[in-house]
Amino acid sequence: MSRQCDLLLVVGSSTSSNSNRLCELAQRLGTESYLIDCATDIKPQWLVNKVSIGVSAGASAPEVLVDEVLAYLQSLGANQIKQQIGIPENITFSMPKELRPSVK
Repeated sequence: MSRQCDLLLVVGSSTSSNSNRLCELAQRLGTESYLIDCATDIKPQWLVNKVSIGVSAGASAPEVLVDEVLAYLQSLGANQIKQQIGIPENITFSMPKELRPSVK
């Protein structure tokens, strides 16, 4: 997505490895990007001369925070929201043996 936008806002905690990696990857690909906790973290100067703004979120970011960011951008004049469907993930992790309930 970062290659398709002028700015990427990643909703997530600064302590989230996943959120930080999303932001860093976009930056490595040459897209201006910022990690934000919520809509109030968005600085108006980030939006100057931006035509397409991407919004993503870390795995543990509550969807309500993403919705608030989108609503805020709409209040500033964003007139089109397109949801992109990513690649489906089907990775599963087994529970560590020490934490599995004993079955008799």
